[in-house]
Amino acid sequence: MGTLHISDADLARDPYAVLAKVEEGVEVIVERDHRPVATIRPPKRSGRPISECIASARASGSKAILDGGFGKDVEEGIRERSQPWNPPSWD
Repeated sequence: MGTLHISDADLARDPYAVLAKVEEGVEVIVERDHRPVATIRPPKRSGRPISECIASARASGSKAILDGGFGKDVEEGIRERSQPWNPPSWD
């Protein structure tokens, strides 16, 4: 998507705008005194979107039948994996 160079002062002034750029796929290099001190980039995603998996199954002539609850099951799986991990306290 591209790379954006900003100063640390620009990041401090409007961090939400910087994060919005990152969400759009822009890599942001934060500089102090014209030297890079940090790089902020979107996380690498693993796997394929479910829509691509379904299209691939259809294209290959798969006989799999997706029941009415399939979408709900997928959403629940995504929701479960999206929760932060809170390990037990080992007092």
